[in-house]
Amino acid sequence: MCGIVGWIDWERNLENEGHIMANMMETLAARGPDASGMYLTKHAALGHRRLSVVDPENGAQPMIRDRGQRRYVITYNGELYNTPELRQALESLGYTFRTNCDTEVLLTAYIEWGPSCVEKFNGIFAFGIWDEAEQTLFLARDRIGVKPLFYTRQGSKIIFGSELKALLAHPEVKPEIDSEGLAEVLIIGPGRTPGHGVFRNIAELRPGHSMLYSEKGMYLCQYWALESMPHPDDFDTTVGTIRELLQDIVKRQLVADVPVCTLLSGGLDSSALTALACDTYRQKGLGDLHTYSVDYLDNAQYFKANSFQPNADAPWVQRVSEFFDTRHHNIILDTPELAGSLLQATISRDLPGMADVDTSLYLFCREIKKGATVALSGECADEVFGGYPWFYREDMIKASCFPWSPNLDVRMQWLSPEMQSVTRAHDYLQERYQEALAEVPRLPGEDAKDARMREIFYLSLTRWMPTLLDRKDRMSMASGLEVRVPYCDHRLVEYVWNVPWHMKNFHDREKGLLRQALVGILPEDVLWRRKSPYPKTHNPSYLNAVRQWVLQILDDTSSPLRRIVDVDRVRAMAQPNAEISNIPWFGQLMTNVQLFAYLIQVDTWLREYKVQLV
Repeated sequence: MCGIVGWIDWERNLENEGHIMANMMETLAARGPDASGMYLTKHAALGHRRLSVVDPENGAQPMIRDRGQRRYVITYNGELYNTPELRQALESLGYTFRTNCDTEVLLTAYIEWGPSCVEKFNGIFAFGIWDEAEQTLFLARDRIGVKPLFYTRQGSKIIFGSELKALLAHPEVKPEIDSEGLAEVLIIGPGRTPGHGVFRNIAELRPGHSMLYSEKGMYLCQYWALESMPHPDDFDTTVGTIRELLQDIVKRQLVADVPVCTLLSGGLDSSALTALACDTYRQKGLGDLHTYSVDYLDNAQYFKANSFQPNADAPWVQRVSEFFDTRHHNIILDTPELAGSLLQATISRDLPGMADVDTSLYLFCREIKKGATVALSGECADEVFGGYPWFYREDMIKASCFPWSPNLDVRMQWLSPEMQSVTRAHDYLQERYQEALAEVPRLPGEDAKDARMREIFYLSLTRWMPTLLDRKDRMSMASGLEVRVPYCDHRLVEYVWNVPWHMKNFHDREKGLLRQALVGILPEDVLWRRKSPYPKTHNPSYLNAVRQWVLQILDDTSSPLRRIVDVDRVRAMAQPNAEISNIPWFGQLMTNVQLFAYLIQVDTWLREYKVQLV
C-alpha cells in the first residue's frame, strides 16, 4: 500500500511547484515509509509515497510508460490479486514488462483498454493516471472502497490524495466545515455518507467509480454496482461455491515479497482466514504462519459478559492458534498508551472516529509492523453474511432510520442547542437514510420480508461497512502496515448479495451460511461460537483517564469543544460520582467512557486541523 497525491491545473505552470507537492506527500509518509517520487510537467503534478510489498527493487512511482509517441504516468495505492492473469493477457497482445509489480500491469492495462480496464481488476486500489498526449487525468477506486481517494475541484484545477490531510496541505485548500459537514461528524459519524469529504468543497470518489478529467471538464462514471437477480443455486451448491471462493481469495491475498500474518480474535471470521492461510502455507511449504491478537492489561479481571460481548477472546485465540499450530503474538495494551493515543488516532483518521476502538487498533498495528508488513483481517464478513444484531432484532429491522442509529434524541442530549439546530439532526439523518434506500437494487416479486432484508444488507454494505474500512485503512497505514480484507473480494460480495435470507440465516444463526461453508475447516466449537465484537478495555483506570481529560478540556475557555457540546451536561456526566450509563451509539451501547474519549477526539480534531466553522 502507498499514499498518492496529484494536482492538475490548466492555468498554472506546475513545474516549479515541487515544494507544495513535497508538503502534500510528507503528510502521507507513514503510508509509504520506503520511498517517494514526484512527476512534474506544465499542467500535471503527481506524487507518491511507497510501501514496498511486491518487487521492492523495481516498483518505484510515479511510474512512466511510453507507447509510441504517448506518455502515461501512474501514481497508485493498492494491490491487484489477479496480476498473473492480466499480465498473461497483455503479453499475448504484444506487451513486455520490465518489472514484476502490479503497478506496471495496471498502467499497461489502462494503455490497452482505457477506462474500462477497471472492470478487469480484482483488487483494492485507488490510482491516478496522467495521459500526457491527451492531457487527461483518470482516477479510479476499487469496487468496495477499501482504499481511499479524496479530491477537490477549484476553478481550473483538481487536487487529489489518499487522505484528507494531503489535500489540506495544499495552501489553497482550507479546513472549512459547514452545517452539512458538522452533521456528517456529529450525526452520521463516525462514518461518512459515501462521497462526502466532510470539509467544504472536498469530495470522496465513491467506491466503484472512476473519473476522467480534462480541460473540457470532469466526467464521473459508476463502473460497478450490486445487481439483484434470482439466486440459481441450491443450498449445497451455494455452500460449496462460498468455500471455493474463500479458498481462492485467501490464496491470492497471501502473495507478497514481505512478511505476511493474519489478525486472530478467535471468532469465526478471523479463524477462518487463519485456517485457510495455514492450509496454503502448508501446500507451498512456507513454514509457520504468524498470527496476532490484541488484549488489555488486567482486562480479564474487569470483564463482564453481556449480550453484545458474551465472552472474552483470549481463550479462543489460544484454541485456534494451538489447533493450527501458528506462531502467535498476543499484544497487551495498557491504559496510559490507550488514552494517550486518542490524539494520534484522530490525526491518522483526519476526523473524530471510534474512540478507544480506533486507538487500540492503531497501537495494535504499530506492534504488528515490527514483525510483518502485510496482514489479513476478517473485516466485513458481518456485512456480507449478516452478523450484526440489526439482521435479527425485529425492532432494528423495522426501524425507520439506519438500524445502528436508534434513539437519536438520547444521543443528542450532550450536544449544544446551537449544534442541534445547525445540524438539523433528525432531518439530516432521515434525508441520508431515504437517499440510501433509493439506491437499493430491487428484485421484482420479492416478498416484503426478503425485500426488507435486502435493504438492511445494502445499508450495511454501503453505509456501515465504509466506517470500518476507513478505520482499518487509516489505523494500519499510520504504521505502514498493509491490511488486506478477503471478505471484501467483489466476487464473494456479488455472489452472497443474491443468496436468499433463509440460506444466509441457516440454523437461525448469525452468518449461518458462512459457518456451514467452513464445516470441516474449523473446529466445531470455534465454528459455532457466538459473535463477539472487537474487544474494548474494561479497566476503570481508562474511565478515570478520559474523564479527567474531558473535564480539563471543558475548563479551558479557549476549547472549540465548548461550542459543540452542552458543557454543563457533559461536565455533570464526567463527575467522579456520576452514574456510568449506556448510550445508544452507532450499532452498540456506548458508555460514558467511550463518549468522553470521542469528545476528546472532537476537540483534538477542531484544534489540530484549525477547523473553521462557516
